[in-house]
Amino acid sequence: MVDNLPEIPEKKYFSITEVSDLCDLKAHTLRFWEKEFNQLKPVTRRGSRRFYQKKDILLVWKIRNLLYGDRMTISGARKILESRKDFKQDNIGFKEKTLQDLERILKEIKKIL
Repeated sequence: MVDNLPEIPEKKYFSITEVSDLCDLKAHTLRFWEKEFNQLKPVTRRGSRRFYQKKDILLVWKIRNLLYGDRMTISGARKILESRKDFKQDNIGFKEKTLQDLERILKEIKKIL
């Protein structure tokens, strides 16, 4: 069931539909994983619309491989991700943003909408 990640298009943000198609998952699975894995936090805008970035897609793919490929439990996959330095929150872009960073992100999201 686990295969190689398809090529990710060169763009800044992806909808939940695009990510579910890329990763061969249902949208409700992605929403569930957001609750189970603290590292998975896509940008949300009005109406709780999610916008995933490439780092989020790579994390989704890693979670998918742990659960479906390695046949781990959610708890086991969570422990793996929490112990791995490259998947800790600070290392995948969740550091406190400056006001300028937030304004830039908001402008880019408004372009998408």
